Amino acid sequence: MKYNFDEIIDRRGTHSVKWDWAKENILPMWVADMDFKTAPEVIHAISEKVSHGVFGYGTIPKNFNQSVIDWWETYHHFRIEKDWLLPATGILPSLSAIVRTFVKPDENIILQTPVYNHFFVILENYGCHIVCNELKYDDGAYTIDFDDLEKKASDPQTKLLLLCNPHNPVGKVWTRKDLEKIAEICSRNKVMVVSDEIHSDLIFNNLPHIPFVSVAQHYELESVTCGSPCKTFNFSGLPISYLISGNKNILEQTRKTLELQENSYPNPIAMEAMIAAYTKGHEWMDELKNYLYENFIFLKNFCSEHIPEVKVTPLEATYLVWLDCSAWGKTSDELSKILLMEGKVWLNSGTMYGKNGEGFLRINIGCPRELLTEGLERLKKALKE
Repeated sequence: MKYNFDEIIDRRGTHSVKWDWAKENILPMWVADMDFKTAPEVIHAISEKVSHGVFGYGTIPKNFNQSVIDWWETYHHFRIEKDWLLPATGILPSLSAIVRTFVKPDENIILQTPVYNHFFVILENYGCHIVCNELKYDDGAYTIDFDDLEKKASDPQTKLLLLCNPHNPVGKVWTRKDLEKIAEICSRNKVMVVSDEIHSDLIFNNLPHIPFVSVAQHYELESVTCGSPCKTFNFSGLPISYLISGNKNILEQTRKTLELQENSYPNPIAMEAMIAAYTKGHEWMDELKNYLYENFIFLKNFCSEHIPEVKVTPLEATYLVWLDCSAWGKTSDELSKILLMEGKVWLNSGTMYGKNGEGFLRINIGCPRELLTEGLERLKKALKE
């Protein structure tokens, strides 16, 4: 391998949420933050920007849009037009701006739970009514309950579906058929679809990522797709994102809301990081994906051999693995507390992602194999005892 993903990097004392929020003897495997240095090509681009020494007001680089267009055409086989793009300061500010632009407080927004916990935070902060279209779980596999989705979407108070594509925390890659069914239901019921696709690059086993925008263009449907390199290249502390929509009015209205929120202009250093990632980071990402999937196989084999009571959900995307720990007969909160207090390993409780996350834990495997091994040993010891 050209890149060393086995390198152990001491992150304590660096103001790291992941590591400095944990006590010295705790191994953190919770938040979606990998323990790898980003691609050297990204580090070089940032260093070049910093070495100039002047950090005044800037403009959007000319190659910003083109880097996104080329990346999505290469990896997702979809051609984005330049005027379909709006640069933004991160996925969460983008989602917040869209919600505040197109939904009124007390109107309904659909979430497909269990789902990324910050979706709840955005909607609760704004005062929206959350309607859960719970995913169906059967023999380790998750599917969408389309009958329930139809019922929830048909309510006149329902205005938007916040889609996670691919899905965090269950690691599911939605198929074209899945997305077409979503588009058909939401189009018929005049429900806007906003697709968070921040994990779209980290997909395994040659499964295709289907951008929702590529499906939505064939329906009478308002939609926005949100993308970012931050998870793929592990620089979430330099938030950068972009919105994709063939509807120029949606982008313009969202831009105005971002301006009202005083966060319409992306950080210049983050923009340089994104452009470098998308133009020079291909080989690094490919090696990262191989390493992550080998970590998943290692985890799966470890659980099968040492703690077979833990059922490992198949991982199609992301570096976040969904563990069915219901065999212990304890709540997710109880289990995560036991692991933290007794095993000294920090995993996320499944109920962070909705009530149907009960009995599950989420573990982050985006780390060197040595740390993963240590974390699994602590997990085994605490659960066995």
